[in-house]
Amino acid sequence: QVQLVESGGGLVQPVGSLRLSCAASGSIFGFYVMGWYRQAPGKQRVLVATFTSGGITNYADSVKGRFTISRDNGKKAVYLQMNRLRPEDAAVYYCKFKSPIYGSGWGQGPQVTVSS
Repeated sequence: QVQLVESGGGLVQPVGSLRLSCAASGSIFGFYVMGWYRQAPGKQRVLVATFTSGGITNYADSVKGRFTISRDNGKKAVYLQMNRLRPEDAAVYYCKFKSPIYGSGWGQGPQVTVSS
């Protein structure tokens, strides 16, 4: 079973930056994709940024130009650099792993709070 370990959440002031990390543990074979979603209180979980099966990055319109997703295949990790954060970016951020062999899974979801 693949486990995801996330880090990097916290409190930041508006227009500040944070970097989230997510690493998949265990032996993983074959193709997989990883991405980031977020869920604000009372709202549905929505996509923030992810890699498509073709390796192309896909971003929510609300974060384009401010957030950057990257990955390190050797470390089985995905990162989310968040710049110029806004109060509306506050949410629990979840890393998602998806594989035709191992199925889908979620990280524990670090909280990101944007407040002055």
